[in-house]
Amino acid sequence: MDVFAFRDNVVKDYGQFSRSFTEIRAADIRSFVDGEYEGGVYWPSPLIQLNPSFTPGGTVEELVAAGKLHSDCEGIFRFGKQNGQPGQGLQLHRHQAEAISIAQGRRSYVLTTGTGSGKSLSYFIPIIDAVLKRRSQGDREQRISAIVIYPMNALCNSQRDELERYLCEGYKDGPKVTFARYTGQEKEEEREAIRQSPPDILLTNYVMLEYILTRQEPTDQRVIATAQGLDFLVLDELHTYRGRQGADVALLVRRVRQRLNPNLLCVGTSATMSTEGSAADRNRVVAEVASKLFGATVAPEDIVTETLDRVTFGDAPSTADLAAALASDLRGPWSVELLRQHPLARWVELELGLDREDQKPDGKWVRRKPRSIEEAGRLLSAITGLDAELAEHQLILFLLASYQVDIA
Repeated sequence: MDVFAFRDNVVKDYGQFSRSFTEIRAADIRSFVDGEYEGGVYWPSPLIQLNPSFTPGGTVEELVAAGKLHSDCEGIFRFGKQNGQPGQGLQLHRHQAEAISIAQGRRSYVLTTGTGSGKSLSYFIPIIDAVLKRRSQGDREQRISAIVIYPMNALCNSQRDELERYLCEGYKDGPKVTFARYTGQEKEEEREAIRQSPPDILLTNYVMLEYILTRQEPTDQRVIATAQGLDFLVLDELHTYRGRQGADVALLVRRVRQRLNPNLLCVGTSATMSTEGSAADRNRVVAEVASKLFGATVAPEDIVTETLDRVTFGDAPSTADLAAALASDLRGPWSVELLRQHPLARWVELELGLDREDQKPDGKWVRRKPRSIEEAGRLLSAITGLDAELAEHQLILFLLASYQVDIA
């Protein structure tokens, strides 16, 4: 699919729809409105953002072999399990491995990484590992060990499906670690089942958790009673809890601590919480906010951020190489090897995708803020002297051709 052409068609159709309610008869006003629409005032140029390559942090099998994870984690956390097939071993990202290590040290932490970075595994793996280790040590008590709070039921439902793939697929006699959703969507028999047989992991939202803590309804009282000694409390999408809602959640966490376990380990996940200052400054701000929400100290060194790798080879291209590349046929097809060395691919990754943290030559690679396709065309034009519209056109051709390359 040509995503740029698709976007143009959507904009065109919506533009016609939005203007169909009014007929402008005054020539000067019609001319002004036409200019605003054609100038992209209401729908700016598309933004370019690359899917990054995360630095690997070892496999689940390696952590099991090193004695850091329970042996059953090797069978649970596998990719592509279905129809009785065991799937493949799970390769972790470095930030996931760092989060697991912090959790096993019984320290609260916050994971701030981008979309698609596997944030949920960063807390589900240590939670499930802790439950398995507790059982292997002879503690067979049926109780809720972890409560995961989502800001929306849609996220809760999605994560329940994800847990089902990991914990249920391949286990005919039932999962070794159990889970359940408790958000108000459940029927009476489902709530009763949770009361009778409490899961190891409870998925909910902050309003329902408040109800469970305060309502006198017998089912709710029984559910919260089975969470006595709670080990983990996870707040997904931590950045959504701000202002009055943030204050409500902070008080809720304190009530959970007081009622269930003062030494509770808290985990927060978020895409972005602070963007100003150096990396150390941002981590300090996030740690301060998390400490206020959790009612417990979160150290700046326990703020986990993503670590990225380059996928292209070589330094930034010279002006001559970049100009020659833009003047060539960029429609492909490309092989992975050619693409990784191509001057335009290197420029795209280094100028539109990655940057050094705090602008330090030895800083780790981090994501750049997205730039519009028009801005990228102007940058190429300033470097090579090529017309900006032509540079933008060539860049679009290159991006569409690159998207077709199978890197597997």
